[in-house]
Amino acid sequence: MRLSIITINYNNKQGLQKTIDSVISQTFKDFEWIVIDGGSTDGSKELIEKNQKNITYWCSEPDNGIYHAMNKGIARLRGSYVLFLNSGDWLIDDNVLKTVVETNPMEDIVYGYVEREIEGVQQRLKGFLHQDTITMVDLYYRTIPHQGTFFKTNLFQRFGVYDENLKILADRKFYVESIIYGDASVKFIPFSISYFDAGGI
Repeated sequence: MRLSIITINYNNKQGLQKTIDSVISQTFKDFEWIVIDGGSTDGSKELIEKNQKNITYWCSEPDNGIYHAMNKGIARLRGSYVLFLNSGDWLIDDNVLKTVVETNPMEDIVYGYVEREIEGVQQRLKGFLHQDTITMVDLYYRTIPHQGTFFKTNLFQRFGVYDENLKILADRKFYVESIIYGDASVKFIPFSISYFDAGGI
């Protein structure tokens, strides 16, 4: 089973460094890493170049926003599952990918907890879904954290890529189309996948 990781970045060198550190320290190594930078001018491009030996594919050029950048990464996918780990987010420990693979995932969407520092304490976020069966009502009130979710890459062939006309809700639209209308299978794994950077959009 080969994994893919897509990281998008724009002028977030400090956050990107955290993401890089967590990815290159993984004990499980059978993954490709795609980094899409939006033409940063803060030194992010130079940081990517410095670490390019660990990156399967990268580019640094202007884009039309978050989902355009994510879709550019999707076009390069070669793994069987993909995780969107954007700059500023990082994997919770060095064994996360190994642990996920050892669960022998078969479902279309496999996800776990994400964590964030709240009042100085790192804790699991409660605002996301934590269950296998998901309804339209569930997705109305909460969503699935993309930083903690592994998607079968063929989902993007079955249901299309993210809607670039939506600024921040295209991932929720994708969940509705794939899970609710497309009957994509879902599995919740009860451990933390990543640390969520609260500074993003």
